[in-house]
Order: sequence, then structure tokens, then C-alpha cells
Amino acid sequence: MKHALILACVPVALWADPAVITDIEVRQTGETWRFDVTVAHADTGWEDYADGWEVRLPDGTVLGRRTLFHPHVEEQPFTRSLTGVAIPEGTAEVELFVSENVGGWSDVAYPVTLPGS
Repeated sequence: MKHALILACVPVALWADPAVITDIEVRQTGETWRFDVTVAHADTGWEDYADGWEVRLPDGTVLGRRTLFHPHVEEQPFTRSLTGVAIPEGTAEVELFVSENVGGWSDVAYPVTLPGS
């Protein structure tokens, strides 16, 4: 019976819907950048929710992270902002990645061409 319980729990993590980014707005504010990112995920509560997104250079360097500290069960999709992101001069494109507390960081990159580049 112990093995049946373990097998019954495994598919929940394997079949959970991944969080996705549905919209990205970016603008330069002085020397730094602001990202307004819309995330969609079938948040069910504390047991399964989108828990963050980050801005990376194409080489994987993390430039900024927006942590989402609670589920958004009744607010889907939802938009959150991250300000003060310093992007190296001459960078034309960054990538965004989203995370959820069950599956971790997604391998799906959302490329963003920076305005003015």
C-alpha cells in the first residue's frame, strides 16, 4: 500500500500545467529598464502556483527576478512589474523565464527585443 500512495502522488507534479508568459511590455526609465509581465497559470493555491519570473541575457546571466510570494487563484492572468533592471550597454535582446513552485523554472525562453536597439 505504501508504494501505491507514492505512485498516486507522482502524476500531480508531472502533469501540472506550466506557467506561461502571455504579454511583456518593456521600457527604459533613465539608466534602467522596467518590465511589465503578464503570467497565466492554473494556480490552485499554495500547493501549485506561479512563483516568479526573471530577465536573463542570452548567455543565462540573470539581470533581475520578480518573486511572486502568493498564489493568484482568482486573478488570472495577472501582471506584475519589475523596475530597476540594469541591462549592459549594447544588449539588443533579453529573455524572460517563468517559474512555478511545482515544476520550477521553465525551459521556455520568451525573447524580448529591447526598444531602440
